[in-house]
Amino acid sequence: MATIERDKSGKVNLDDTTTIYCSIEHAQSIGDHVEYTLKVQRGLANSDKAWTSKKRYSDFVALDTALSITGITLPLPPKKVFGNFDREFVAERKQGLQQYMNVVLSQPFLSSCVHTKRFLDENNYNLNWQELALQQVAMFFRSEPKWEVVEPLPDIGWRIRKRYFNIRPGELPKERYLLAWCEHGPDQFLSDKDVAAIMRLLPSFGHPYLYPIEFGYANDTGGLAIRNFFEKGTLRDLICKAKPKTAFLKKYCSPKSVISLPCQLIKVLARQILDIVKYLHDKHVPYGHLHSCNIIVTADNKVKLLDIENSLLGLPSFYRPFIVEFKKINTLELVDVYCFGHVLFEMTFGRPLRTPTCDNFPPQCPAEIRSVLESILTSEACKNGLPNIGDLLLHPLFSDVVLPAAQQKPTIKIPSKLKEAIKTAKDQIENRLQEEQKEVHQIRRRSKAAAHHSSEEEKKKRRKSKKKSVAEDELNDNQPKSCESPKPEKKTTISEAVTSELSVTTSAIPPALPPAMAVKANVGPAISTPELDVTPTAGRGALLSGISGFKKTGLKKSDTIDKSQPMI
Repeated sequence: MATIERDKSGKVNLDDTTTIYCSIEHAQSIGDHVEYTLKVQRGLANSDKAWTSKKRYSDFVALDTALSITGITLPLPPKKVFGNFDREFVAERKQGLQQYMNVVLSQPFLSSCVHTKRFLDENNYNLNWQELALQQVAMFFRSEPKWEVVEPLPDIGWRIRKRYFNIRPGELPKERYLLAWCEHGPDQFLSDKDVAAIMRLLPSFGHPYLYPIEFGYANDTGGLAIRNFFEKGTLRDLICKAKPKTAFLKKYCSPKSVISLPCQLIKVLARQILDIVKYLHDKHVPYGHLHSCNIIVTADNKVKLLDIENSLLGLPSFYRPFIVEFKKINTLELVDVYCFGHVLFEMTFGRPLRTPTCDNFPPQCPAEIRSVLESILTSEACKNGLPNIGDLLLHPLFSDVVLPAAQQKPTIKIPSKLKEAIKTAKDQIENRLQEEQKEVHQIRRRSKAAAHHSSEEEKKKRRKSKKKSVAEDELNDNQPKSCESPKPEKKTTISEAVTSELSVTTSAIPPALPPAMAVKANVGPAISTPELDVTPTAGRGALLSGISGFKKTGLKKSDTIDKSQPMI
């Protein structure tokens, strides 16, 4: 089981956007059921954050039932009444369940929903966040009694820890506002005091393309923002023809019909999006949360940006699992540029891009839009670097767009001390992103090297090289080795040759006996040693030749008297 991750203050400090990997390791029959052992890992760079989980087939069925709201047909292996414990059937079902999990985790909305998270990581996702959020909202209403809850809006957003409520002011019972509460995220580097201060300032922020905030509040657990409820929903609701109060799994995963926007409208909306995002970065207000669910399009085709409080509360970007793969996307401005590419793709084709990059765009894509998409979403662009917002504004697709005169003067005023704290927090957010990108890059390099080393082509090369090396060694052993330089011929005996060869060991041989003791020892007649013509030019080869030519039959038999016994 996974352990609950907390920071030094005791708060849960978990990045819900981190990709989860799952592999089914074993299948074992236990009693009246088969138990599957799942190895789960959070993040490619977090090999130490891995655990195992025991699941039955019925657990997979329960997960599939919860995900059926999406309308996506998932490849869950069918149920079987008889023969459930056959070895072949269990192995086949194990493989089918692995394929099922691969499909679930490859879908961004499915992999990030609470049902999948709870299935794989029960320890960290076993809470009722709707109830916890309602408790925090009730505490807030004690200090602000003018508001009252009309109804909760469960699961209308993709964030697990962000909850929405339909509220109204007491004096205006027919008015409807949207309250969004969220816990602090892993990128919260501001102090609780600074977060509370900046949240109180949000209602004073004004821009023609920024959706106004009526009230902002934060405590040591999280923060909330109150806005007017927009009945037509977000840009994604417009593209998917969805109702904003519907659960996001139902309205976004497999919409019944979608629309793509006309080219001229795309140019106008995209130009406004770039304008507001550039303004926020110029004012040193970090964003990094650009996607179609955070954009509202009014009836007069004006953009209104949502959720500028997300980065202040430390929430990670929706596209973070894609962004960590590219080391060149290392600032919040470049994060917004990359996210802008995804928004532009979705407006053009009526569907979100579900992969980090796209190198082949549909043929119906207009040439001007294709040029922008290629500069942001292709593999080469993400690898070599993206344009900044200023560069995009100079592109022909946007440079000739004339925006109407603003009726509202942009105003964002932040005290200098608080502005410095926000700048420091922004740097820390970017540092965390860069560190994770570095770890992912190193792991991918090692994996690529290991895959190359274990490839069939590389194995063939190693086998071929080994055979060649063995053949060369055998050839060298069969050929006599030549000496360095010729020397004058000299007659020598085998004894002299052996003495010369083993001269390094003569210090270990005891000295010869004196003549008297040699006679007394009576070891028998001396052995005659035949002489051989060994020329020094042969070197070591001559010595070996002499030894191999030695004949044992030339030795005389001798009697040896054993006097090693002690004398009594």
